[in-house]
Amino acid sequence: MSDLIDQDEDDKADAQVKDLVDWATPPTLADLKKDHESAQTAHNTHTNEVDTWLRVLNGEQTINTKKGRSKLVPKLARKQAEWRYAALSEPFLSTDDLFNTSPATFEDKQSAVQNGLMLNYQLNCRIDKVAFIDEYVRTAVDEGTVIVRVGWEFAEEERKVYEPIMEQRLLPGPDGQPQMDPQTGQPAMQEVKVGENEVMRTIVTKNQPVLDICHYDNLTIDPTAEGDFDKVRFIVYSFETSLSELNKDGRYSNINEINFESASVLAEPDHKIKSDDTAFTFKDKARKKVIAREYWGYWDIDDSGEVTSIVVTWVGDTIIRMEKNPYPDNKLPFVNVQYLPRRKSMYGEPDAALIEDNQKIVGAVTRGIIDVIGRSANGQQGIRKDALDVTNARKFERGEDYKFNANVDPRQAFHMEVYPEIPRSALEVLNMQNNDAEALTGVKAFTNGISGQALGTTATGIRSALDATSKRELGILRRLSNGLNQIGRKIISMNAEFLEDEEIIRVTNENFVAIDRNDLGGKYDIKLNISTAEADEQKASELSFMLQTMGNTMPPEMSYMILADIAKLRKMPDLAKRIEEYQPQPDPMAQQTQQLQLQLLQAQIVNEQAKGQENAVDVQLKTAKTQTEQAKARDLNSGADVKDLDFVEKESGVQSAREQQTSERNHEQSMESKEFDRLANLDSKAFDSLSTAN
Repeated sequence: MSDLIDQDEDDKADAQVKDLVDWATPPTLADLKKDHESAQTAHNTHTNEVDTWLRVLNGEQTINTKKGRSKLVPKLARKQAEWRYAALSEPFLSTDDLFNTSPATFEDKQSAVQNGLMLNYQLNCRIDKVAFIDEYVRTAVDEGTVIVRVGWEFAEEERKVYEPIMEQRLLPGPDGQPQMDPQTGQPAMQEVKVGENEVMRTIVTKNQPVLDICHYDNLTIDPTAEGDFDKVRFIVYSFETSLSELNKDGRYSNINEINFESASVLAEPDHKIKSDDTAFTFKDKARKKVIAREYWGYWDIDDSGEVTSIVVTWVGDTIIRMEKNPYPDNKLPFVNVQYLPRRKSMYGEPDAALIEDNQKIVGAVTRGIIDVIGRSANGQQGIRKDALDVTNARKFERGEDYKFNANVDPRQAFHMEVYPEIPRSALEVLNMQNNDAEALTGVKAFTNGISGQALGTTATGIRSALDATSKRELGILRRLSNGLNQIGRKIISMNAEFLEDEEIIRVTNENFVAIDRNDLGGKYDIKLNISTAEADEQKASELSFMLQTMGNTMPPEMSYMILADIAKLRKMPDLAKRIEEYQPQPDPMAQQTQQLQLQLLQAQIVNEQAKGQENAVDVQLKTAKTQTEQAKARDLNSGADVKDLDFVEKESGVQSAREQQTSERNHEQSMESKEFDRLANLDSKAFDSLSTAN
């Protein structure tokens, strides 16, 4: 009979699958449940470990002791965790620009800027950043592993809106007559609101990424991946839902076929419900909680030998969703982060796994000390029976003066009970276990004094211990940062697919930027701007020292830059913004003084130029005088040479011969001139005779 029932359920499930998809070889509900059941052994092993670690963390270990004895369980692991929470959360919460996107190529520069602005805006404004980071860090510290489900939430609803009714009317002029359009020559028209229409419009209320930190009990992971999350072939995620929530979501079918009467969260023992009161349940069908299971994995849907990323959701024996992976990266929408990684394991381990034995030893010694002290009377007084009579005994009890028996030694007659001395060895054991726990976790108890013996006796030893602690903490921060980096990449891929064509985001209180969905593609690198308070303080101190050292020799603009950086490191963003936008107003007196100094400088320049011109004139005068003297000297030399030449020629007869030659040459030129005139006259007369004959 049971076989027939199972066969009917399988046939029903197969019919549901055919209504949802037209795949050649879709998975059956039995196939999916088989994957889920096959991973339960590894899943239960992990959940048992986490349960043990949480009991250690919260001091909920069972202590088998005799009646009347101490059952104290020290919270050594919790003390370590409390110091760890703030140290790991603050680097992510100390800045509003957690994600820094840089382009892989020059063409992706604008895309990287747009993605960075949108991603930081979503984390700060659309997602409760503080709550998410706190839960993210605490889950990692407490359980050793944090798994984040990255999804997308879209919701819209019909709302009444009022649209204005506009009408074209003549534009009146100053005289009341219609105003004419100078371009067309026709009467000018204007739109005037004459009323409102009430209409129904579909309004998008939510369109944003969603980050859900999964409970370790409600997540079953493929155990064959050997610690590599990229090799995981399927993940089954269970969550609480109801009929109203399923209908509102809009992604589910076959909802009416779910048996809500028999379904209950209490019927799923392997699911950890969110409510603290497990006995309370809604009785009405719309709000009654049921457990839905979501299968994310890879399946050969077309019998081609290649797998495709799919998602299937079912409640009980009813499949309500089956489709290809809707997310653009086609990967499982989960991010796995390990606190302290273990080789070939999908899960990490917390500090509680390291110091469990230390906590047990500290608890045993502490309970022993408490039992010894508890069984001891402290402050009780004993009086020998024969030391006081009835009257004096009453006076003693009232604190009055009394008389005691003279035959009794008062040192023996009165006895005061005190606590027994705690053995020094017990205190040494406690101290040794605390130091061992601190060495295992790297968390120093500041109550013991971080600069004392806990870190060594020399400055070098203290620095080495602090550096080792910082390096260990930095390793954990790197793993947490890598997880957030993966989350950011998934959100960016979803933004390029699911956002509106244009989104207006607020960058600052005064600045708004329009993000175009088409500009969100490209290749880019994502880095996280994280830092610890100690590192920021060190940088701020170094910048302050630089600013003090440079003093007045540094340009004011550079001083403003350094001051703004110091303000950012000291977590004063408003002050940093005011410093960056500060424009110093000029002092009138300083301006006047500067103007006078400029005029004085100009006068000095003119004076120097005049002096330079005078010097040039002097040089020219001196040059001319020199040239004149040189000419005179040359003239005198020439006259002397002529006189000397005349004297020589006279003495040698050369001058007489030269004068004779000159006279003869002049006579010859005169005769030649007379002959030329005679010939010219003859030619003229011959020409006249010839003309008369003709």
